[in-house]
Amino acid sequence: MSALGFRRIAWGALVYNIAVVAWGAFVRATGSGGGCGGSWPVCNGEVIPTSPTLHTIIEFTHRSTSGIDGALAVLLLVLAFRVFPRGHLARTGAVLFLTAMVLEALFGALLVKLGLVEANASPLRAVGVSVHQVVTFYLFGALALTLLWSNGLGPLRLRGQGGTGIALVASLLALPLLAVTGAIAALGDTLFPAQSLAAGMRADLSPAASFLLHLRVFHPVLAVAACALVLFAAGLAARRGPRSRDAAYAVAIMFLVQLGAGVLNLALLAPIWMQLVHLALADITWLAVVHLAAVTLAEPAPEPLAAPA
Repeated sequence: MSALGFRRIAWGALVYNIAVVAWGAFVRATGSGGGCGGSWPVCNGEVIPTSPTLHTIIEFTHRSTSGIDGALAVLLLVLAFRVFPRGHLARTGAVLFLTAMVLEALFGALLVKLGLVEANASPLRAVGVSVHQVVTFYLFGALALTLLWSNGLGPLRLRGQGGTGIALVASLLALPLLAVTGAIAALGDTLFPAQSLAAGMRADLSPAASFLLHLRVFHPVLAVAACALVLFAAGLAARRGPRSRDAAYAVAIMFLVQLGAGVLNLALLAPIWMQLVHLALADITWLAVVHLAAVTLAEPAPEPLAAPA
């Protein structure tokens, strides 16, 4: 196999993972997380459920596609070690991707084993879905770096990158936090659906409402702040050269599209299909920011201007 063949498989894995994550959100949105009972990795004590309900089919499909995803991560690791020489960064990326896949599976199993599914509205479930979301972003980041490194991108350099490096790193830290608030907001939308936008806003401020609804208000506020930060970082990175400039444009477009999707999701009272679109766009936006940071920080830091004589 050639490096080009490896990249094609990695691209396929990236697209496939976006679909798997979206289906996982569909499991949560339909209350199907307990469709296989408390058993894992089997479903209701069976390898293949013989008398499944609709919730069981939805959950079993997610487990099956996740299992295929795990096999795909192992395949990429094996191919990386066969195609690329010792010390190549593509090998490192493949190891990171498989590590993320194992963590993703373990946290998913933990949610099932602890009963943090269906109508569970406990603080522990909020913590669980938050960690699960962060691991998902780690997974996508590892896969994106694997693709970039397999295409010849050099190692990342943080030293001497100045304000551009600081802004990019801050963006990479802010977006997982934004995703966590989004996951909590989506959980609140699922467990406590609003009948109207006004009713939803009243519930957010009601002392008697679930803490999930109180936390939901932080997501749009953080989204605006994160947008400003990311666009600022993209503007700085765009000065580094054509590759960074193109990546910065992609980030700006994706973030503005994602903000529009968020407003639409709020206006439509978070229907399931819009939640899935919003999540998929969030994953793609994260990938765009990782790409921008990688191509910018892989370049040598610009030399400081010499002082005039």
